[in-house]
Amino acid sequence: MPAPNPNAVEFLLNRRSRPQKTLTTPVPDRDALSPILTAALRTPDHGKLEPWRLIVLDGAALKSLAPLARERGAAMGKDQAEIDKGALQFETSELAVVVVESPVASEKVPAIEQTYSAGAVCLSLLNSALASGWGANWLSGWASHDRVFVETGLGLAAHERVAGLIHIGTEKAAPPERPRPALEDKVAWHLA
Repeated sequence: MPAPNPNAVEFLLNRRSRPQKTLTTPVPDRDALSPILTAALRTPDHGKLEPWRLIVLDGAALKSLAPLARERGAAMGKDQAEIDKGALQFETSELAVVVVESPVASEKVPAIEQTYSAGAVCLSLLNSALASGWGANWLSGWASHDRVFVETGLGLAAHERVAGLIHIGTEKAAPPERPRPALEDKVAWHLA
């Protein structure tokens, strides 16, 4: 008979991301963030390759990336609304953790499984922050997919890419609950 953890199940049944624009200070300091990061790295990882790494950006580091996002948006021909949206997450955030997919050459573990593992780190990080009482949101955006931006601004190697930016802070306003998918719409049962 399994030993249930009703508190964990209750958390997962009710967890919800907090919009990045509703997050403010205070943010977790290094001591508060360390167990969140440790929990995030306990993620599925076929072959124990650890095909990911994390970059912690404080408010000053984030704000220093905003001009590069604006410059890149203009160079890419994006309209002003897209440029503003892309730069805003850097201009207004006080703490973000960049989850970097850093694939490892492997004959046994396909690249797609390493991508899934990096995505699992994003979700684990998001849920760890929420379970620790912080507001958190998983974003990406066009800048995080632009090679010049990620290599120049974040120091990514040519084989790496951003899986997500997890913004963490104190929630200043709770968003309304959104509709969730119904099991009958998303689950097929094939049981003997």
